[in-house]
Amino acid sequence: MTKILLVEDDNSIVTNLTEFLTAEGFDVKNAAGQTEALQLVENEKFDLVLLDVSLADGNGFAVCSAIKSDYDIPVIFLTASGDEYSTVTGFELGADDYIAKPFRPRVLVSRIKNILRLTGNTGTVTLLGDVLVDTVKGTASKNGKDLYLSALEYRLLLVFLNNRGVVLTRTQLLESIWDIAGEFVNDNTLTVYIKRLREKIEDDPQNPVIIKTVRGLGYRVD
Repeated sequence: MTKILLVEDDNSIVTNLTEFLTAEGFDVKNAAGQTEALQLVENEKFDLVLLDVSLADGNGFAVCSAIKSDYDIPVIFLTASGDEYSTVTGFELGADDYIAKPFRPRVLVSRIKNILRLTGNTGTVTLLGDVLVDTVKGTASKNGKDLYLSALEYRLLLVFLNNRGVVLTRTQLLESIWDIAGEFVNDNTLTVYIKRLREKIEDDPQNPVIIKTVRGLGYRVD
């Protein structure tokens, strides 16, 4: 799974972005400032760093410079500083991309995947039963054949993938997938998509072994 370090000191942004990126299949860790960020980079392996310029402790330019000097990790700046100086400075320090706030989360995900492809940091393929999920390419396959999941089916699969062993209620699932459809997804629609997903990933959709029903509570993937 692709591991991302989010260096940001705005708690609301951290919470919302972490939740969204996790649902998209990324493993996200957060650092509020320069010192904490560099300690994490030194002690753990990250595939990409999302970095704000303005930090409570230090600044993003210093973090980017240190990362690019000692580690081969792609860096994307996330900042409200949309002026030309900040942009040029970021690229001169080796930043791989620069996206100004506010931004659409799905646009950010697209930029992340593009940078990972360009830099060769393609992450790992995750196995769910005999289904292979590549969270960077955004594909799922079984027995070497692409499952051709729709956007909602893929998002639903990622939600299960990132909550293994956890019983997810129908309400939690609805909250996780409704925004990608561009409109509210109702309870009946969720039933249809779970049925369609099972038909594609299960050997016997009538007796599922990947997406299990926990009667009276919801669904669970082990």
